[in-house]
Amino acid sequence: MEKKKIILLGDSIRMGYDKYVKDALADVADVYYPSENCKFAQYTLRFLHEWKNDGGFPADADLVHWNAGLWDVIELFGDEPISTIDYYASVIPRIHARVRMLFPKAKIVFATSTPVDEKRYSGNIFCRHNANIKAYNAAALRALAGKDTLVNDLYALMENAPDEAHSDPVHFNTPLGAQMLGGRVVSVIVNELGIDPADVKLSNFEPDRYTAKNIGY
Repeated sequence: MEKKKIILLGDSIRMGYDKYVKDALADVADVYYPSENCKFAQYTLRFLHEWKNDGGFPADADLVHWNAGLWDVIELFGDEPISTIDYYASVIPRIHARVRMLFPKAKIVFATSTPVDEKRYSGNIFCRHNANIKAYNAAALRALAGKDTLVNDLYALMENAPDEAHSDPVHFNTPLGAQMLGGRVVSVIVNELGIDPADVKLSNFEPDRYTAKNIGY
């Protein structure tokens, strides 16, 4: 059976689960992702075609899963988020169009930005606030409304994640965090591409938990 072709794009949250997804689907899919952090939405728009060329991403990819937003909501010295919400919302559909142009046959999945543990930012000149993350997520979804995009709501998934899932204020680079995020991304891929859950190389993968109804898209 020919392997599926999957592309993962996104910031350091993606970098926390990309290898997990690649390993889980090793028998049934080739999983590609940039070696670098995709950072701001604008940065993704600027460099996506270069990541495709430099990384050998296949033009006939079956699915592209992407996120952008956590860099855009960064606040420094108590200032407003670096990217205004209107600007962010204007870039999101342009990324979608770029993904569709570069990977014309792919199913496209947009993942919402994950929440932060605000109390761990105490005293920092650098912070993020969940109220902004939620607002930017909502703006992105409005900008993508009516387009051929599925939504993977990672914010809702991690909103009440236990402390042991967190590795710092923003990341979930722990065994539990990788399991929660990676498991959800794997589940979306399995559902959308008709992969047999028995072919997923995760001992804790429970396909009955990952129906489209249960994962909310």
